Amino acid sequence: MSNNTAPSEEHLCTSCAGIQRNWRKAPGHAELMQRGNRKEERGANTVTVTRYVCEHCGTVWDYENNKHNQKAGWSVIGRI
Repeated sequence: MSNNTAPSEEHLCTSCAGIQRNWRKAPGHAELMQRGNRKEERGANTVTVTRYVCEHCGTVWDYENNKHNQKAGWSVIGRI
């Protein structure tokens, strides 16, 4: 998979498929378990990115909390 190819989403459970991606403050779901967080630079700002894993389907998610970008939020990273 190249850096330009989105991860496959064929394996998503119904709850994961319902998560609104790329929208700040969109809710996740109850089976997402937090696996840690990190700080990343976004231009002149530092944002918090939190990693989650769905305990039902194994999907790995990142949630970017960036108050300067409304289109930050949930993104699928892959699957464990």
